[in-house]
Amino acid sequence: MRFGHTVTRRLVLPFLRQVPRSRSFYWDRVSIPGKMTVQLTAEEDELCTLLDQCTHNMKEAEGIETTCRIAGGWVRDKLLGSECNDIDIALENMMGVSFAERFVDFCRTTRDLPVKNIAKIESNPDQSKHLETARTTILGIELDFVNLRSEEYAENSRIPTQVTFGTPLQDALRRDITINTLFYNVHTRLVEDHTGRGLDDLRSGTIRTPLSPKETFTDDPLRVLRCIRFASRFGFTIVPELQEAAKDLTIQEALRVKISRERVGEELDKMMGGRNPLLSIDLIDGLSLYASAFYVPENAGIKLSGPPSSSRSALQAAMILHVLTNPVATSMVLSGFTFPSLPPLCPLLLSEISTPAKPLRRLYLASALTPYRGLTYLQKGKERPAVEAVIREGLKLGAQYHYLDGIPALFSAADTLQRGVATWENGGLDRPERAWIGVLLRDKNVHSVVTGSMWASSLLFSLVQELTALWNPENTSIDEATASSRVHAYNKLAARVEELGLQAAVDAKPILDGKEVVKLLGATPGQWTGQVLARVVEWQLEHPEGTKQECEAWLRAEHEAGRISTASSTVKRGQDVGSDAKAKKAKR
Repeated sequence: MRFGHTVTRRLVLPFLRQVPRSRSFYWDRVSIPGKMTVQLTAEEDELCTLLDQCTHNMKEAEGIETTCRIAGGWVRDKLLGSECNDIDIALENMMGVSFAERFVDFCRTTRDLPVKNIAKIESNPDQSKHLETARTTILGIELDFVNLRSEEYAENSRIPTQVTFGTPLQDALRRDITINTLFYNVHTRLVEDHTGRGLDDLRSGTIRTPLSPKETFTDDPLRVLRCIRFASRFGFTIVPELQEAAKDLTIQEALRVKISRERVGEELDKMMGGRNPLLSIDLIDGLSLYASAFYVPENAGIKLSGPPSSSRSALQAAMILHVLTNPVATSMVLSGFTFPSLPPLCPLLLSEISTPAKPLRRLYLASALTPYRGLTYLQKGKERPAVEAVIREGLKLGAQYHYLDGIPALFSAADTLQRGVATWENGGLDRPERAWIGVLLRDKNVHSVVTGSMWASSLLFSLVQELTALWNPENTSIDEATASSRVHAYNKLAARVEELGLQAAVDAKPILDGKEVVKLLGATPGQWTGQVLARVVEWQLEHPEGTKQECEAWLRAEHEAGRISTASSTVKRGQDVGSDAKAKKAKR
């Protein structure tokens, strides 16, 4: 089926669909244009012209014939009215590198255009790169050139036994979902729908595989997660037969053992940073894929202190995070769970959500890892949090978006803050309130530029975890009275932070640095220096208008009174500091 720039659209209304076991999904669908058309930018129009001219030149000069089609995501996004700066060019009966070399030479010599040198990406079946790819950039557009393909697979392997030149239909049938099978022919300027379903599924908002789901997933089990990612990105509905195939134990096991964890982590990262991470987590849970997506591989040699809790806690945590950051006006149900009706958060607790750091991506992945909260493993005799192992070994995600360093810190901060909020509520403070709250917020897990942890988002996640604990995995709703009281407690603390003017104090440097402290006390630097600097910070928090000279006078008086010692590792202020010092001394 071939269509021009204008495609007729029939009206499709958003709806709730019931799936097996009466599980319902809430879809926030993208807007489908009344007329699905491909509107080219000036650069894209020029690119299509260049590709067309190059093929004519090849035919006349060398007798080589090929057809260039833009494939997949670019066509889909254009029809939905979105822009895409990455273009895949699918070539008929010609290898990508061979055509790219001729195209680059044509652009440079005939049109005098600057074009980047070709980067050749070798085929790597184990990473689902079955085709050799040529990459270059022209007119500010990144291009990948590959040949149309036809693949044959052995029964027990996802690595194709044979990859040959294919027709557009054969190539389309080997793709993940029908809305990604569309081509745009640069010569005719027409959209081509060779499966006969791509355009209809795009209009109706349907996620469907071009072949039977079992066959598509057997060829590449990662496609299960890709279906979830596109469903959550666009708010499209997954057809029942695809859902059943995704629940197939052989497919789920193949996803666990045959797909590299890097590829799994990449898909999950895109989901967490996508348009609807909550729906992604819901689909993973509803299709019983949690254990295949979030786990520590056996070959990592890591033994956790226990099994993770129910995957439903991941969904519940994500629902609470969604409600707190997107207050719901009316009661809604997601997968049998009722969205809790909670008081609005103090704006200060949401102040970091819209910052360039975009912590929601990290907060949603942390919420998804809630089943691993409290679990640990041993590394070189030292106890480490299980979430760290899942991120590092199970998802192969590093410090990007502060996943590996920031998420373990969020869970540690949640423990610290939950105890802290309860202590503050009960009035059990061991120092003046301003200093006590300031020290709590300056905890290295609660607030640190190194791990990307900011005190407001740490408080938000602590509240998410506290509320999730109130929601028994088998219950369909939370105790809203108790939950609301916890929200009020966090709001009161945030309001108090603002009243005391502590926002800037969280990042303030000690008014005296280490060298100045050592010189002032006439001592040799040692372990005591850091502890004294902590006391200096406490003094600053207690005396927001205090000067450096006043701090120096206080420090001398404390030293002369014996409350600060430079001869040992203890500083006599509170039990916490003394306990930490004794523990460090014992370790030595």
